[in-house]
Amino acid sequence: MPGDFHDPVMLEEVLELLDLGPGKTVVDGTVGGAGHARAILERIAPDGRLIGLDVDAEALQVAAERLGPDGDRLRLVRSSFRQMDTVLAELGLAAVDGVLLDLGVSSRQLDAPERGFRFAEDTADVTPLDMRMDSRLPDTAADLLAHASEQELAGWLRSHADLPGARRLARQLVGARAQAPLRTTRDLLRVIEAAGIGRGRRHNPATLVFQALRIAVNDELAALDEGLDAAIARLRPGGRLVVIAYHSAEDRIVKNRLRDEARGRTGPAGLPEALAGRPARLRILTRRPLAASDAEVARNPRARSARLRAAERVEEAA
Repeated sequence: MPGDFHDPVMLEEVLELLDLGPGKTVVDGTVGGAGHARAILERIAPDGRLIGLDVDAEALQVAAERLGPDGDRLRLVRSSFRQMDTVLAELGLAAVDGVLLDLGVSSRQLDAPERGFRFAEDTADVTPLDMRMDSRLPDTAADLLAHASEQELAGWLRSHADLPGARRLARQLVGARAQAPLRTTRDLLRVIEAAGIGRGRRHNPATLVFQALRIAVNDELAALDEGLDAAIARLRPGGRLVVIAYHSAEDRIVKNRLRDEARGRTGPAGLPEALAGRPARLRILTRRPLAASDAEVARNPRARSARLRAAERVEEAA
């Protein structure tokens, strides 16, 4: 129902670290079910502006229904946060006061079998291997499984999910597709089982396999790199960046970027500007990532793997 908001992850921590107030301009780069967005709008009232981005057309429709008309205070745009710079330029905004990136797949996407993100047994026979957050993308997970090399598949499984047995599963996938196309969740689950991946592990190994394929389909790690670039560049001094990651590959990118931007990159005096680097642009607000409380995890299991990091834009030294 439009009136039923999803449970936004670490909401109070997000609001505190964004340091919101009346009149501020904020970008929610992954507006999704609009749980964070609604609370942000309330904090920046009466004259603050929220720009909500999402590549998922259904998410934007849900957000529009849930947030309702809000005049010039709310602008929803179908775009990836990796295009944040372009979107803000088109809106005539040179700088913003805050950026939120709540990464990964949403509960609504996971709960829709037709989107292909889930591997629940009860729908495995009819769940397509799609996994696109943006339906405009040309390749589904089934397409990648059909055409990627064994080396590419193993690389994704290792780098995107730290999957033990990545090479073995990649070999099994290539062998299986030679016999019949991998089109449904059931097809993929059979190969995982045949490869003996994750036997004896507490968690279903399909979780990691689906994560790796989803990241590859949506080019999520490159998008995160570009989105961080845009967010940092567009924050005005004193503006805040908050990022919630759900797996180690994402969190590593965020951690390293915030660290590098807080240290700055400088070279010996006299070098051309392009080689000399640049001064620090951020001050880290979370020395260690924040995790959801036990109470929140009990209420919202999706928050279990969430890791929140935040930083503040600083004036660059002359």
